[in-house]
Parts: sequence; structure tokens; C-alpha cells
Amino acid sequence: MPDRRSILGLPLLMLAARASAPRPVVAKEKPVTIVCHICYELDPFKLAQFEQYARTWLTIIPACGGALIGYYMPHEGTNYEAHALIGFESLAAYERYRAALRTDPQSRANFEFAQTEKFILREERQFLRQVETRS
Repeated sequence: MPDRRSILGLPLLMLAARASAPRPVVAKEKPVTIVCHICYELDPFKLAQFEQYARTWLTIIPACGGALIGYYMPHEGTNYEAHALIGFESLAAYERYRAALRTDPQSRANFEFAQTEKFILREERQFLRQVETRS
């Protein structure tokens, strides 16, 4: 049986992302064909630290080649789960992005901040594709 997040959380996040932003494109105006969905389990007493961490990614991710759809913090309901959605033209583009993150000084500092402050308890990644009508 699917868990509650897969039934309720992700579709709502995807609808919110579509309603609040135009369809994302990567830096070179290439269309997004896959979305990396990151689900974070957080220490609920360290939400401010996670928000600082997420805000820092808002400039780093696009600079390293990801089409940032957004970071989503707990607001109502559970107080320990956050999400990020980042688009890519392909899995190869995702791999180039990951390589860029490893060499970017701001990225490395943000990863170190997360490890030092220990506000992320668990992180899951899923790669999704959007269902579209056939032409």
C-alpha cells in the first residue's frame, strides 16, 4: 500500500509548483524532462536552520545548472518534513549538476553547515517525469 506522502503530499506540491511558476527551464533554455524530488525529514526544533539552508540553495542551484522549482517548508500539519523540486533536461544533466555542486565553494559551505547543525535527519530522492498528452 502506498504511503500517505505519495498519495497526498507530492501531487499537492506539484500542483502548487505549477500554479506558482511557469514551467521551469534549465539555464540554456532547454525544457525540463525530469524532476528530482527531495524529501527531507527534519529536526522540528531546527526549522530555522533548514530554512537558512534552503534559502542558500535558491541561488546556488540555478548557477550550477538546475532548474529550481522550489523548496517547501512545513506550514500546517506535520512539522518535520520539507521538500525540494529541481528540474533537469536529462539524468546526464543531473550528473553534471552534481559535479558542479561538489566544486562550488558556496555549495560545499552549505553542505558543511547542514552537517554541523544536524537539522536534516533523513533525505530521500526520487526522479519523476511529468505526464503529458500525446501529440
